[in-house]
Amino acid sequence: MPPTSHARGIALYLAGVALFAANDALGKWMVTDYSVAELMLIRSVGAGVLLLMLARSMGISLRLPAGQVPLHVLRILLLAGDSFSFYFATKALPLADVMTFYMSAPLIITAASALLLKERVGLKRWSAIFFGFGGVVIALQPTGAAFSPAALVALAGAACFALAMVITRRLRDCHWLPLVAWQFIGCGIVGAAASPLDWVTPTGLDFSLMALVGLVASGCFMLITKALSLAPASLLAPLQYTAIVWASILGWIFWADKPTPHIILGNCIIIGSGLFVLYRERTLKVDVNQRIEPIP
Repeated sequence: MPPTSHARGIALYLAGVALFAANDALGKWMVTDYSVAELMLIRSVGAGVLLLMLARSMGISLRLPAGQVPLHVLRILLLAGDSFSFYFATKALPLADVMTFYMSAPLIITAASALLLKERVGLKRWSAIFFGFGGVVIALQPTGAAFSPAALVALAGAACFALAMVITRRLRDCHWLPLVAWQFIGCGIVGAAASPLDWVTPTGLDFSLMALVGLVASGCFMLITKALSLAPASLLAPLQYTAIVWASILGWIFWADKPTPHIILGNCIIIGSGLFVLYRERTLKVDVNQRIEPIP
C-alpha cells in the first residue's frame, strides 16, 4: 500500500476533481447569460462567506507569511487567470473542447514538478500520462472549433492552472484555508474591476446559482490544496483525467447524454492510466519527504 499520506492525498484529489466536473458544467451554463467577470465576482462572494466563517470558527489567520508573499501573489494571479480563461473559453468553444485543452494540465504539472520541485518522474509515469491524455482525446473527440483562436485562451488557462498547482505544492506547509481564501479574493478583485463593463443584473435564482459555483469551487480547492500537502504533484496529476469520467456520468444522468463507444473506450484508457500510476506508487513505496527538494 502507498504511504498513508499519499493514500489520503489521492482520495482527496479524486474527490476534488469530481466536484470540479459539476462546477464546470454549472459555470458554463451561467456564462451563457452573464459575463465571465460577473460570474467571477459573485462566485467569489459565495465562496468568501463560507471561507470567512470557517476561518473565524477555526481561529485561522488569513495573513500570508511575509517571506512567501511573492510566491502567494503569483499563485493568486495564476488562479485568477485560470478561472477567467476557462469560463471565457466556454463561451466560444464546446465544453468538451475546453476540457480537452485543460487535460494537458497533468503534462504541464509533471514537467514543472520535475524541473521546479525536483520530483523524480520516471519514464513509466510519463508514459502513463501521455497514455491517459490519448484516452481524453478519444473520449472527447474535439471538434474543428478546438483549433480556433479561442483555443489559445483555453490552453493558457490550463497552463495557469498547472503552474498554480505546482506552486501550491511548494507552499504545502501553509494552512489550506488562507491559500484557498486568497485565491478567491484575487478572483473577486479581477471580477469587480471588469464586471461593470458588461454588467447584467441577475435574478435571485441566477445570483444563488453563481454563488453556488463559488461554494462548490471552494470545496474543490480545499480538497485539492490539502491533497497537494500530502502527496507529490506529479503523482496526483494523472488523476485529473478522471474529470472526463465524471463529466460522462453527469451528462448521462442529467442530460441523457448516453456514452458512445468512443467515450467508453476513452474512459477505459483514462482509468487504466490512473490505475497504473497508483500501482507504480504502491510498488515504489517512496515517502513524500524523500521525493521533494526545495526550489534553489
